[in-house]
Amino acid sequence: MAQEVRGVIAPGKDEPVRLETIVVPDPGPGEAVVQVQACGVCHTDLHYKQGGISDDFPFLLGHEAAGIVESVGAGVTDVAPGDFVILNWRAVCGRCRACLRGRPWYCFDTHNAEQKMTLASTGQELSPALGIGAFAEKTLVAAGQCTKVDPSVSAQVAGLLGCGVMAGIGAAINTGQVGRGDTVAVIGCGGVGDAAVAGANLAGAAKIIAVDIDDRKLETARSMGATHTVNSRETDPVEAIRELTGGFGADVVIEAVGRPETYKQAFYARDLAGTVVLVGVPTPEMKLELPLLDVFGRGGALKSSWYGDCLPSRDFPMLIDLHLQGRLDLGAFVTETIELTDVEKAFERMHHGDVLRSVVVL
Repeated sequence: MAQEVRGVIAPGKDEPVRLETIVVPDPGPGEAVVQVQACGVCHTDLHYKQGGISDDFPFLLGHEAAGIVESVGAGVTDVAPGDFVILNWRAVCGRCRACLRGRPWYCFDTHNAEQKMTLASTGQELSPALGIGAFAEKTLVAAGQCTKVDPSVSAQVAGLLGCGVMAGIGAAINTGQVGRGDTVAVIGCGGVGDAAVAGANLAGAAKIIAVDIDDRKLETARSMGATHTVNSRETDPVEAIRELTGGFGADVVIEAVGRPETYKQAFYARDLAGTVVLVGVPTPEMKLELPLLDVFGRGGALKSSWYGDCLPSRDFPMLIDLHLQGRLDLGAFVTETIELTDVEKAFERMHHGDVLRSVVVL
């Protein structure tokens, strides 16, 4: 039977979020209902609220979540009621050309739940953020969006792998393929950038250079594994990175801002035949201009990282195990825990750069 629960919606462009009663239907074939235990407040949710992703309002916000599977629909075999899961927004299909070629992290046909959650007051259909909608006591997702992990981990930290932390770690390990002894620079030290620093540290990078305009963020990056920091408001970051790498530039430069000017810095701060990884998300109107001769003459690779090129079934359990072993401090990303009623204030703190991650605990 359908259930009524509390959830946070964005009713219209740039309007304050509201706590509403929403209707969660019983799971249909291939679907699951998850009791949400915790959900991080991600910048992507703010983009939805601002109308920067689509105008399909109202949105049910929240997507960096972990919780307990409550019920599943027909044909679901990978998860069962009682499983502790992290929700992911790229449920791979297993049938598209990328999946069939053994590259499921590039799946071209990822899917969400077929049924829609609705507003209890009007029956209006809700658009769940990234197909998840987890600023709610319970949510309906495709069963493939549920990834089982060790239940001994705290939901507050596990859910962060559902988006930002996975995006940053994966940008370093999966997309950038950082290796032992490499030099790495990370431009932009918010949640995703700091996760890229942590990922480079996990991979055994010899030198990790964090770049930002905020000294507070640079100090946090040091705690995540950065060996050097550069305040690009005061120092030319390209010159600083070259000076710190013997004049050559970094083997891998990860751009975690998503702006043309910082991308150019990343491009020119890498070594010959080095790699640039764009994991920061640009806005639709942004344009990039580079001399084509420089693109040709410097060689190497220019890559974009979607969700850290992760495969949730492979990467989430591995990273949770590393956390439980004390080798990856996911708790360091949590600045504060809040309630559903505090989401609007969390967006304000995010805008001012006062938090790394606010986490809603239910």
